[in-house]
Amino acid sequence: MSALAVPVVFAELGWMLMTVVDTIMVGRIGPAAIGATGVGGSVFYSFAIFGMGLLLGLDTLVSQSWGAGDRDDCHHSLSQGIYIALAGTPCLMILFAFMPPLFSAFGVNAQVSALAGPFLTTLSASTLPLLLYAAFRRYLQGTGHVRPVMFVLLTANLINLLFNWLLIEGHAGFRALGVVGSALSTCIARVYMAAMLAAFIWWFERSTELGLRTLIRRPDFRRLRLLLRIGLPAATQILLEVSAFGAAALLAGRLTAAALAAHQIAITCAALSYMVPLGVSSAAAVAVGQAIGQRNPGLARRRGFIALGLACVFMLFSATCFLLFPKQILHIYTNDSSVLLTGTGLLALAALFQLFDGIQTVATGALRGLGNTRIPMLVNLAGYWLFGLPIGYALCFYFGFGIFGLWWGLTISLVVIAMVLLRYWQLCSRVPLPHQY
Repeated sequence: MSALAVPVVFAELGWMLMTVVDTIMVGRIGPAAIGATGVGGSVFYSFAIFGMGLLLGLDTLVSQSWGAGDRDDCHHSLSQGIYIALAGTPCLMILFAFMPPLFSAFGVNAQVSALAGPFLTTLSASTLPLLLYAAFRRYLQGTGHVRPVMFVLLTANLINLLFNWLLIEGHAGFRALGVVGSALSTCIARVYMAAMLAAFIWWFERSTELGLRTLIRRPDFRRLRLLLRIGLPAATQILLEVSAFGAAALLAGRLTAAALAAHQIAITCAALSYMVPLGVSSAAAVAVGQAIGQRNPGLARRRGFIALGLACVFMLFSATCFLLFPKQILHIYTNDSSVLLTGTGLLALAALFQLFDGIQTVATGALRGLGNTRIPMLVNLAGYWLFGLPIGYALCFYFGFGIFGLWWGLTISLVVIAMVLLRYWQLCSRVPLPHQY
């Protein structure tokens, strides 16, 4: 499990590192720029990750086919995943085009809103390479080739860093574009990511008996339906989770620029630590799926619990760091005294929910390896939107707790979701049936 999980964890950290670098580099412009990338990025990822989530069915189908020794069926699933990426891109880009005018309607701070609109519009150009990257990545992970994913994500950060330096403040003769320059840098990095993963797939398949010729297929509506039957609930679950935090960012935008900046920095730190259990979750989905393909449900159950244990150990370490070194962490991003004061309290709340965040995401991944994605979707719907966010909204705006009220709502929802999904995995994995989807 560690051999599979560690490269995926580094890949997830590489993914999140882009956001961290963007936040640090636009932070030199001021708190409004940090808030704008937070609001614009939250809106983009809330919907783009839904498109990527539709491809999570590849985790189940590719890993189970690989475990059963059926490489041709792995190719079949990937080719249909590419069709999903191509079809989803224009739908998402149209949606993004309508979002900037809504920032003011939601009461987002005027300074933040003026920057967030251009940032989101520019970032939307990365939609197609992002979805193709997601399809190629799921295929490589499902077949056990995880190191190329790690390599591509880490090197993409160098590209992102270079173009951030060139475009945000203007260096080497380039015009200073501010937050738009940061968005352009991300677009360039994502084109690189998709191209490199495609090249790695070609490299691994070039000498096989099947080669790549079986990837060129017509749309197979039966396989597309099967992918979407697994991927749509998984995508909805991710949308519910990410959009809950996106909604929190929009609500935080109704507060002061300093409160929004503190929220963005703290949520970036929490999201960075979350990348480790997220990587373990992907590894759990693949490992459990391969065991099911081998018709070994006992092995699938053991792998799921091992993944949960790995995530819990790390998240306890992460919580300790947030509690002991909050000021040192916050000073990486800003020296603003009001942001530092609020951010210290938010990191303490982040420490409180670390363990539960790790449990819920790894349990979700293990269940996806079984082909079970509907229950996590329903649990997230209830936990965030019927429970956590209403509580957070009330605490923030009616009881006067401000940004801390929003975070208390999110913390409570994560505790509930984690406990429910852990219990469901414990019951569901006792006698999992092959190909439950």
